[in-house]
Amino acid sequence: MMDAFTKKRIENILDSYMEQKVPEHARDQVKLNYKIRGDSVTLFEERVGFRSDQWIQLPIAQFRRNENNKWTVYWQDSKDRWHPVDEITPEDDFELQLQAVDRNNQGIFWK
Repeated sequence: MMDAFTKKRIENILDSYMEQKVPEHARDQVKLNYKIRGDSVTLFEERVGFRSDQWIQLPIAQFRRNENNKWTVYWQDSKDRWHPVDEITPEDDFELQLQAVDRNNQGIFWK
């Protein structure tokens, strides 16, 4: 289970990232958000649904901390199952993993 200090650090990193990633003029159409559950962090995009005023959530990536305190990045398939991204090596530093997702070199996170 993630300790309070680590959780707060992750929240600060993601809050800053989301502030920079979505331009202010587009924030009424698209948002970035995250959920922290246990030792995993799920980053997702929210958009207003087609012909609806309801916001829908589209998962982008999941970060899981293992027993060695290294973060592994996962992608979600069409059946909502999460798989590790083999090209991204597990790291101690959460921020490095977020940067790898942001670069999206494999084309699996940002559509």
